[in-house]
Amino acid sequence: MRSQSPTDLLTRLDRLGVSMLVSEFEDQRPAARERRAQVLSELLAAEHRKRGVFIGITGTPGAGKSTLLGELARRLLASDPELRVAVLAVDPSSHISGGALLGDRTRVRVDSREGRFYFRSQASQTQLGGLSPASFDVCRLLMHLYDCIFVETVGVGQSEVDIRFLADRVYLVMTPLGGDEVQFLKAGVMEIPDTVILNKSDAKQAARKAYHSLKASLQLARPFDGDRVEIFRTSCTSGEGLDDLAAHVHQRVVALGSGSDLASAAQRNHDREAYFYRRWVEREWGRQGKRYLEDSLGGAEQFLEESKGYDQAQTAFGERFIAALARC
Repeated sequence: MRSQSPTDLLTRLDRLGVSMLVSEFEDQRPAARERRAQVLSELLAAEHRKRGVFIGITGTPGAGKSTLLGELARRLLASDPELRVAVLAVDPSSHISGGALLGDRTRVRVDSREGRFYFRSQASQTQLGGLSPASFDVCRLLMHLYDCIFVETVGVGQSEVDIRFLADRVYLVMTPLGGDEVQFLKAGVMEIPDTVILNKSDAKQAARKAYHSLKASLQLARPFDGDRVEIFRTSCTSGEGLDDLAAHVHQRVVALGSGSDLASAAQRNHDREAYFYRRWVEREWGRQGKRYLEDSLGGAEQFLEESKGYDQAQTAFGERFIAALARC
């Protein structure tokens, strides 16, 4: 079956058409780069392309991230008839079998007839960082088709910070039984979020205690801005706090999306590409490749600019690095 034209999807969203394009962007083989570059070139030239905002959802396993995402997506779609919402959920892969149970879709409950909503699961493939190796490539596509892209990470911790460099806003989801101030600090997560969500707050007494512990942890971990991090208390059982949280997310999407200035949006995309390009070089070519990028090619930013694009830079790096190794 031939995939739908990328620009057709801007005027008429079709889940099958989007899924076929996403599959092409998940293909990490070198042969897929030319097609990715062509699709992005067409979308960038389109008059009505979106400038999607990435909302990172991270938190401990069992915090209710997927269920909360479903509630937020339904409220956002209901509140704004023009809004398009996508979810990219990363599930953990087994370190033994390599397989993954992509089960988050069952918890994100949005009307299947809603054409403005798209959901995709990805396996982490045991990669550190909290995302899949293909997550950034898929995000490069979705940002032109949707206004709001939720990216749900595997979990949270000191080794899972890629979301900080991908998302425009990071929401950390915790539960009232997540621990005291010391445990929050030991988990190494207080530096990550722009906003904290204390989910499952229908346990009132535990929620109050956890709220004050979180406030104290934020002030200890972030003495200069910890008091500015908002904490929302939510419950997907009672509905507590969900409308306020959805309104907060919508406000940020409007402010950072079409309402933001082009220069700021371009700078954010430039920074993202540089970070994930460095991650790609290290993953594909190891520490020696990373040193070659920094010492011989002037770093990710310079090489991306010289190569005229992310996909082109991947191909060019392989050619340059192999030639350099042959000369040694």
